[in-house]
Amino acid sequence: MDELLGQVFTALVMDENETHYFVQKNGVTFRLSKEKELAIGEMVEGFGYVNQKKEAVFTLEIPQVRVGHFAFGEVTDVRRDLGAFVDIGLPDKDMVVSLDEMPTMKELWPKKGDRLMISIRVDEKDRMWGTLADETLFHSLSRKGSAEMQNENKKGTIYRLKVAGSFLITEDLYLGFVHPSERYVEPRLGEVVEARVIGVRPDGVLNMSLKPRSHEMINDDAAMILTMLERNSEHKLPYWDKSSPEEIKQFFGISKGQFKRAIGHLLKEKRIVQENGSIRLKTN
Repeated sequence: MDELLGQVFTALVMDENETHYFVQKNGVTFRLSKEKELAIGEMVEGFGYVNQKKEAVFTLEIPQVRVGHFAFGEVTDVRRDLGAFVDIGLPDKDMVVSLDEMPTMKELWPKKGDRLMISIRVDEKDRMWGTLADETLFHSLSRKGSAEMQNENKKGTIYRLKVAGSFLITEDLYLGFVHPSERYVEPRLGEVVEARVIGVRPDGVLNMSLKPRSHEMINDDAAMILTMLERNSEHKLPYWDKSSPEEIKQFFGISKGQFKRAIGHLLKEKRIVQENGSIRLKTN
């Protein structure tokens, strides 16, 4: 059956009941929901897969993600013992990208709502997995940047993390690179970010920054704290002006004096609220 899973093929309608047709290909039978009226003996084109209940299913709604075909899917869940679950448009099956393909640092794993470009692979036990697109694919999809793009803002998805920096692909298919000096916090794999073009390499890759323009900057320390709050799932951090200098230094990498000046600035601008033992983003 593995040669059919994750593939588009034409199957023969063999039988039906009240809720499903049963289609067959190469002696393998798949269930097909009665999405439209078909006749016994009719040939239909669709996509074959195994759902969460381990049932062989055929659908006429062909997903973009399949064996040998890459597309973006949205992360629906993450399990530390398994990997990231990605929605590719099937009603009863998300594709799991194995933890073996996830970053070594778990805080850089994707979160729900992030995007991964994947295709499907089928293992020797007929299990279907999502597998990440490699560098070659992103380069084949991309366009070359030009000097006229300097200082433009672009939205993009982080697709690769390296010690040298973060790689992204923009919505309009330019490749971008963010050096560690041009960010406050390392973005996650699959995170969608807003970045600014600060240069164009000879190969057409955009050098980009996740830091605000100089006239938009509050100051580096305040901007770092603000970024950390925005990235926190609860938009809250367990530190305030009475936290110890050692705690602040260990977490933020700055002195308590710098920390107090930064949160004082953010409080004055009404960007954050300080509560007993913590600071959080102001929501209204």
